Amino acid sequence: MESINKIMAAIDLSDYSFETLKYAADLAGVCNAELIIVNVINQKDIDSIQKIATISSGISVAHYIEEQKGDRSIRIEKLMVEASCTNLSTRIVFCIGYPFVELSKAVKDEGADLFVMGAKGRSNIANVLFGSTAEKMFRRCQIPLLSIRRRNEK
Repeated sequence: MESINKIMAAIDLSDYSFETLKYAADLAGVCNAELIIVNVINQKDIDSIQKIATISSGISVAHYIEEQKGDRSIRIEKLMVEASCTNLSTRIVFCIGYPFVELSKAVKDEGADLFVMGAKGRSNIANVLFGSTAEKMFRRCQIPLLSIRRRNEK
């Protein structure tokens, strides 16, 4: 078995993000691995902003992206404190595009050894076992992928 030096956690700031980050952080601590937190700004949102920008001069895609990165950084850093992973070697990586494509690229570009993600994300569609991004990652991820599920509180 190869050693695990880089663990990448997909954090979309959904209700499932804390459990995903906590598990990835615990693993990174045990493996003495770097924790790479990746967040994708969805291309669909960018496309919507571009359409609005054509009719309103007060909105720009560049400003929207910077605002999103700032807001998401604050929220991720708060999650990092809650998940007790501030003592680890961590990095936050932002990607812009379609989540599956960007997550796949990030795995390759960052040289991750293990990918950790929640089974559901922002869309959280009722009665669906896996989100479409998770399903695509399970089928096509080039490295081991760990799916984190929310524990039953019963």
